[in-house]
Order: sequence, then structure tokens, then C-alpha cells
Amino acid sequence: MTVSIHQPNFLPWLGFFDKVDRSDVFILLDNVQFEKNGWQNRNLIKGPNGPQWLTVPVRRKFPQTIADTQINNDITWQRKHWNAIVSNYSKAPYFQRYKHQFEAIYQKSCDQLIQLNGWMLEVIFEILGLNKKVCYASEFSVCSSSTERLLGLCEALEADVYLAGSGGHDYLDTTLFEQKNIQVEFQSFHHPVYPQLFGAFVSHITVLDLLFNCGDQSLAIIRGDTPV
Repeated sequence: MTVSIHQPNFLPWLGFFDKVDRSDVFILLDNVQFEKNGWQNRNLIKGPNGPQWLTVPVRRKFPQTIADTQINNDITWQRKHWNAIVSNYSKAPYFQRYKHQFEAIYQKSCDQLIQLNGWMLEVIFEILGLNKKVCYASEFSVCSSSTERLLGLCEALEADVYLAGSGGHDYLDTTLFEQKNIQVEFQSFHHPVYPQLFGAFVSHITVLDLLFNCGDQSLAIIRGDTPV
């Protein structure tokens, strides 16, 4: 069984979903420290003037975890987000097909960042057809840090293979996995080029861009199976 682990990012980029697709079980690492100006509460969409940020305002109290991070609803961010999405993607080929699912999330009352990100991921997994088992790290009694935390989560699920991100080469102590007979594989994701609105292609932005532009072909494009 292959397990992968990743922080619960907001409307993630395509490589996030490649990691999910290559796993049997995917763990959302929600009990690590919230990162200011990271990908946990913001991501990029593409507009006529290039990429622009969608940022969920949060209340910060160092050193809070992602699971403990509250959304600052004193700011009217939901309407601003949705207006930006409609403005930039209303003419995309598949916007009408999927808009209601995302609009419904923006109309919900939500106080916790992890809940918002979870709702978004559920919808995206459904659209992509990613029927994987998804767990939260906070569900497990694993209190160590760094490599030991990741190893403990893999052991809790009796994993045979741990699929690490490509950046794992820089910090992961693979010998600890070897001692537990867990094979470590590193993700190697090549970002596809697909049809977009507004001129030259821009990579490493939110998966919404792929979904609204390519619809049913989205997962195949992530997998590199479909010429575009």
C-alpha cells in the first residue's frame, strides 16, 4: 500500500493531485504549524493581466497549527473570491458545468481554514474522479516531528511505500524508513501544458484553471495521458 502525506493547501496546484492519484491512502498533514504567506490559505488564478492571488484571511496566533487556524470573517473575502473567479473564468469552456459546486462552498458559513480546504478538496476529488482514502494526521496518535512524524503515520497505516514530494530529497532521512521495511519513492511530476484563456501558458496555479478549461480531460492531463 502506498501512502502519501501533504499539508491541506487551498485550491492546490496540479502536482498535489498527481500525488493523491499515485497513492492508495492520502494523509492531510493538518497538525503542523500554519505557515504565513504559504499555500495553506492562498493560491493563484489566471486573469487577463496574469496570475492573481486568492487569499483567505486568517487570524494568526503563533505557533498555531493548520487545524487550529481560524478564518477572519470580519473581511468579506468570499464575495471577493467568487467575483474574481467569475470574472476570469466565466468564458472558460467548462465553467458553467462546475461553477455551482464551488459557488455553494463560498456561500457557506465557515470559521476554520481546515474545514474550508477540506470542502474544496472533496469537490475537486469528485470532479477529477479521485476515489482515494483520505485521512487527517490529527486522527492518529503520532506526536513526533519531521521524518519521524511521517514514518509514524506510514506505520499506523501499515504502508509498504511512502510517496514523498520531490522536495523530500532535501530533508527526508530515508534510512529510518528502510529500517522499518518501508520503501521511499519520490514524486516526479512534469507540469502539463493545456489550453488556457488569456494568452501565454502559466503553470503552477490552482487546479481550478485546469478544471474550468479542460473539464473531463483534467485527470488524464494531470497523468500526462492526453495530448493537448
